[in-house]
Formats: sequence, C-alpha cells, structure tokens
Amino acid sequence: MIITVASGKGGTGKTTVAVSLALSMAPAQQDSTDKKSVNPANPLFLDCDVEEPNAALFLKPAIKERREVGQLIPEVDFDKCTYCGRCAEVCQYHAIAVVPQRVLVFPELCHGCGSCTLNCPEKAIHEVLHVTGTIERGWAGPVEFAQGTMNVGEPMAVPIIRQLKQWVIPPRPGDRPIILDAPPGTACPVVESMRGADFVLLVTEPTPFGLHDLRLAVEVARDELGLPVGVVVNRDGVGDRGVDDYCAAKDIPILMRIPLDRRIAEAYSEGTPLVEALPEYRGRFADLWRRIAGSKE
Repeated sequence: MIITVASGKGGTGKTTVAVSLALSMAPAQQDSTDKKSVNPANPLFLDCDVEEPNAALFLKPAIKERREVGQLIPEVDFDKCTYCGRCAEVCQYHAIAVVPQRVLVFPELCHGCGSCTLNCPEKAIHEVLHVTGTIERGWAGPVEFAQGTMNVGEPMAVPIIRQLKQWVIPPRPGDRPIILDAPPGTACPVVESMRGADFVLLVTEPTPFGLHDLRLAVEVARDELGLPVGVVVNRDGVGDRGVDDYCAAKDIPILMRIPLDRRIAEAYSEGTPLVEALPEYRGRFADLWRRIAGSKE
C-alpha cells in the first residue's frame, strides 16, 4: 500500500509523521547488512522533497546505490538543420526558438517531451541527458530508504521525483508499506508525489495558516486526483477549531492528534525520530497505519 504524506503548508511536521510511520511499521528485529531478499514487512520510504530532502537526518541510512538523473533535452545538428522552424512550432513549452541561421534551446523550459525530435523533417535533432540531480537508495535498519536530490539552480523537480519512484517502487507493491514524504505546498512536485498513491495523509496544524493550506491540499488530492485523504493534526491545542470544523464539514477523518510538546521539538532539533524519543508513540503510529489500511478494505 502506497501512502503519500503531504501538507499544503511547510513546517507542519510532515517528515516527523512520515518517518515515525515508517519506523513504527518496521520489524522489531532485522539484519540490515544482508538484503538479498526483501521481506514484505520491510517498509519502503521515499523522500520526494528533492529540493530539500531531510528525512535522512532522522533515519540515517547507509546508501548502497546512487545514480545521476535528469531531463532529455534537444541538441541540434547544424550540418543537417535547414532552420525551417518546425521544432519551435510543435514545442508547447517555448523551449526552442528558431531565428535566422540559428536555433536556440532553453533547457530550463524543456519538459523532455520529444516533440521536436519526432517532428524534425531533416532528423537534425537528437536528445541528450541534461543532469539535474541524483537519486539514491539504501537501508536505514529495517527500513528501505530512497531519496532524490536536485542540483542547485535547477528549476524542475518533477522529473527527479518521477525517476525516483520508477526506480524503487515495484510494479506490484501489494501490502508492503510504502511511504512517500512529499514536498510542501500544492505545486507539480506534490502532485507527482501523490500520483499512484492509495491514500494521502495530510499533516496540518490548528491555525488559520494551517487551515488555509489544508484546503488547498484537499482540493489537489481529493478533488483533482480523486484520492482518499485523512488528516493528522500536529501541535494540537495551540490554535482554534477551524481545522476540526472544516474536516467535519468535508467528511475528512482526523486520524491522529499530536500535542504541542517541548520534548518532540527537542528530539527533532537533535535529529531523533519521535518514536525513538517517545516510544509510547510507536503504538499510536502503528494504529494510524491500521486505520489507513482499513479504509481501503
């Protein structure tokens, strides 16, 4: 089962919840040095916040594989090019322009669709890989771990997230817990992190800002993508009842509440997962998983 942990607003505790959920689902005893076969009980954790991945600070994985990823962009063979302008006509993203005796390619706008290559009548265009980041995989104890990291200055995170998912998520995940830690917000990288999920767990806080961005996240996950959603209220008790009233009106279940607790903040600042700093939460997160899994039956 694939769960995307998301939040319209940054800083709500999304990574705290995602990491705690993965650790609570992991087998109690596991030899992390020999991974010739994956136990279906081993959770798979993907940090999809490729612009600023931070789950590794808490899970402390041992990285076993790393590869470069990027976007295929056009390269023009000027010995064949007749400057007819067909490539610019078919590009929906204005990533290629033809001026007298010159073809301009703008990699930051290219989406790698391949239309220019397919439509060039002289076969003067081929695609080359423009490296935009890396993807990595390994193990954090009993948790299989993967993350993507976008190179500084690159504009598009979606291709990295897509390739990360294709690399590590099996075609038939079955009942294995697969947890995606999405980027904050509701833009294209978040949509890509939600795509293909069975459930979206939205982490929010009981403040006007939290409610505003929760509304946006629900619109994307449930109204646009048609995915079931549930809510975790973090720092419960610090704000008002706006989030509760909204969830009740929209028939969205509040699956868990985490109170404002200095011990949680101190553990976070030291890179210690919540369920390790406060072991009593391990059972609560295991119950959260069971409630999510039960909603699909």
